[in-house]
Amino acid sequence: MSTIHFETKILDIKGWKIIRFPPNATEALSSRGMVMVKGILNDIDFETTLEPDGTGSHWFRLSDTLFEAVHADVGETVSLAVEQSDDWIEPVVPPDLSSSLESTELQTQWDQLTTKARWEWIRWIRFTRNPSTRQRRIETLCSMLNSGKRRPCCFDYSRCTETAVSKSGVLLG
Repeated sequence: MSTIHFETKILDIKGWKIIRFPPNATEALSSRGMVMVKGILNDIDFETTLEPDGTGSHWFRLSDTLFEAVHADVGETVSLAVEQSDDWIEPVVPPDLSSSLESTELQTQWDQLTTKARWEWIRWIRFTRNPSTRQRRIETLCSMLNSGKRRPCCFDYSRCTETAVSKSGVLLG
């Protein structure tokens, strides 16, 4: 895959520092769903997951460390050079999911999933604001995992699942 070069502004959406990819930059990626990238942001090396924005493009949240390192503020233009990566970063397992995996003795099955599959499950679980729906999804994951299923079904991978900065699967802003 070739290197994607572009400039964009750092956005602030509900306190999250975000880089949103312009549509022409996203066209070079292999998927409208989540993808991994490695790159350079204002001369700083980074790797991250790109989340779909729900409209055919992608975005990522700047960690506090990366935000400070790039020496740019919200609204300022930054330059990026990124390449898609096949090396999936291990997701942080939410505490409620981790607890359920331990209590149902499914941690071993979870650990045997691919990193990409773990991301898919976590994205599916977090794609709700309703706590009871989230709990049902965790229970469904455990049931499906126990029966040998390795991925969630019937899930639109091109939607933004970070409900803190999206509405109806579309990134705000």
